[in-house]
Amino acid sequence: MHPPGADTVLLRHGDVNTKSNAVKRYMGELLVENIDALLEDRSIPGDVEQGWNRPLIHTTEAAVEDATAAATDAFGVVSASPALVVSTEKARIIEALVETAHEHYNGGTFAVDARRADKTLPYDSEDLARDAGSAIWDAVEGEFEPEVDLDDPDLTFGVEVRSEVAYIYLEHVSGPGGLPLGAQEPVIALISGGIDSPVAAYEMMRRGCPVIPAYVDLGAYGGIDHEARAMETVRKLSRHAPNFGMQVYKIPGGETVDLLVEEMNQGRMLSLRRFFYRAAETLAERVNANGIVTGEAVGQKSSQTVRNLGVTSRATRLPIHRPLLTWDKQDIVAEAREIGTFTDSTINAGCNRVAPDRVETNARLEPLLNAEPDDLLERAENAATNATLVEP
Repeated sequence: MHPPGADTVLLRHGDVNTKSNAVKRYMGELLVENIDALLEDRSIPGDVEQGWNRPLIHTTEAAVEDATAAATDAFGVVSASPALVVSTEKARIIEALVETAHEHYNGGTFAVDARRADKTLPYDSEDLARDAGSAIWDAVEGEFEPEVDLDDPDLTFGVEVRSEVAYIYLEHVSGPGGLPLGAQEPVIALISGGIDSPVAAYEMMRRGCPVIPAYVDLGAYGGIDHEARAMETVRKLSRHAPNFGMQVYKIPGGETVDLLVEEMNQGRMLSLRRFFYRAAETLAERVNANGIVTGEAVGQKSSQTVRNLGVTSRATRLPIHRPLLTWDKQDIVAEAREIGTFTDSTINAGCNRVAPDRVETNARLEPLLNAEPDDLLERAENAATNATLVEP
């Protein structure tokens, strides 16, 4: 929903504003690049202006809603508003608000939220809000009985007055927040095809880390459908990052899974995790990534007890980032639904069939090393070296 004539998207960022001026400028440039890429990828006309506290997209009224939707897929954007740009003259602002009320206010409660950044103007925020509210009331009272509610209105008329222009808008469309993608170093994201790993990858992207997806082919314990689900979740994630080329490294792991099932009983899920981590580390060295991302959460599975996480983590020298470490499952599912990966993730993971009848919840490193194949980590390194790059 936007004011008549709106052809601009007003963007807001959060954490970027906490940085030093030099870092803020750099991150602002990244944000502009990323939004430009989103607009181009979706064939939406628009030019992005970096600004300082309020980046802008200049587009057309016909495209302003689509441009807003694209911008709120950009990491670093807290919210966006399709807006009408007018002069800072109080009379012109009120005139535009009245026109907007005629278009969109059909009853219920309303409020005017006015903010004035330029303190030299001959009116303050309270004056503008009060006078604009009175004008809107007068304009519509012949059609219905208006009602003001400053706490929880049905419709809020937003006004943001800057030094040279004022922006009029009706809604704040939420974005993901965080930092612009590319503000941090890239990481390897282990994508399993389940619910958790795409959410974990998304959360790292939200903090500015480009992710390099890696999928371990489990052979007979995975299958075509399992791989297809993993690839589809990556496609969903890549919509947020069209300028980052999110191809997937497919790591062969079927022979090793067969060996673990044949030679190990208790503890083989932990050895499989160690295989994953060492393969991811080897791949990270190959592509200059700086960490590994997983969807693990404390206690969610038997391999994810605190002790087991400690044991499996020793397979790599790289940091393992677990953004979902303390999340409840229902919160992970809710986030997966929100970002659009849930449907494609709802398949039984192939590795569930790898699990032995008796699980290990309290592993010790030395007994595990004695039980697993001597060349397990060497196998992982060779598998990562032979990983192939595939389009999701």
